[in-house]
Amino acid sequence: MSVWQRPLRQLLSAVQNITSRFKSNSLKGFVSLFLLGVLFSVTLAACTGSNENSSPTQSPAASQKQDVEVTLVSFAVTKAAHEAIIPKFVEKWKQEHNQNVTFKQSYGGSGSQTRAVIDGLAADVVHLALSGDTEKIEKAGLIQPGWQKEFPNNGIVSKSVAAIITRAGNPKGIKTWADLTKENLKLITADPKTSGVAKWNFLALWNSVIKTGGDDAKATEFVTNVYKNVPILAKDAREATDAFAKQGQGDVLINYENEVVLAQQKGEKVDYVVPDVNISIDNPIALVDKNVDKHGNREVAEAFVKFLYTPEAQQEFVKLGFRPVDESVAKSKEVVDKFPAVKTLGTVDDFGGWSAVDQKFFADGGIFDQIQAKIKR
Repeated sequence: MSVWQRPLRQLLSAVQNITSRFKSNSLKGFVSLFLLGVLFSVTLAACTGSNENSSPTQSPAASQKQDVEVTLVSFAVTKAAHEAIIPKFVEKWKQEHNQNVTFKQSYGGSGSQTRAVIDGLAADVVHLALSGDTEKIEKAGLIQPGWQKEFPNNGIVSKSVAAIITRAGNPKGIKTWADLTKENLKLITADPKTSGVAKWNFLALWNSVIKTGGDDAKATEFVTNVYKNVPILAKDAREATDAFAKQGQGDVLINYENEVVLAQQKGEKVDYVVPDVNISIDNPIALVDKNVDKHGNREVAEAFVKFLYTPEAQQEFVKLGFRPVDESVAKSKEVVDKFPAVKTLGTVDDFGGWSAVDQKFFADGGIFDQIQAKIKR
């Protein structure tokens, strides 16, 4: 018998003796019973409270929130950056909320990742190569409209520009986009009908004409002459890079600047040019609303996305060759020294956004198909 059970039983016995002396319909009996009830309640609370305070053991889980899991789906070239950033966020969240966060991560081509999410990959956060892919997930009903306004910079969390990679010593003397129309030059790039990177490559070429005073007719003529120098269109950016770097095909390759920087960091010697008329390759991030609500992890997923915009996280993107979206980081000496200046920078919004771009350039029968029909391979 516990230390509080004995006096409690004694109290119950006294109550029974007293109540038997009063009739329930007498005023005196009613008042007496009421006072005894109050005394009994106070005594019981004191006894049981004493028992809780004196409990010798307590489950560790009682003082710790339930663990939470977040699934991040991103395009391939962000993997190294996220693997550096995620442990920093996990540690910060643990310190501030006493809760463990684990991440499931999936990386691959932006287009294939988009299709996987639409087909059922339960992503909580998507970080993709272009807003057009995020918009496809929105149209599938998984992301609520207005996702661009939920986070800074219209949802753009990382960015790059287009670069022209040459053979060692740049034997073809490539300096600008216009040089890609030279005779006896072979350009390696992917097919924009199947590759997100290749869409950016195409826009970089088109933008170089529009931003220097040309119209659609001149841009079409120029881009047609460039693609005449493409011996075969690779399926995706990785295949194009392998054809150039591993198989020795072609004289030049168009790729993301961050891919070039990463290759250099791995010890590869890469010669490249960043034309001073360029396109801002903007990579958006968004919560997959349907999934975070189903998983009940919106608070953590949202906090993670916001963390990616902090100078601490942006520095990790910079290390991997991405240009920062944080202004304080962008103005740092490290960034200014690391990235060549771009004189004229276009954006996809200059061309009406991705829906308009896809319809005009990459839909069946669009400008890209028209250009391909003109080329004799």
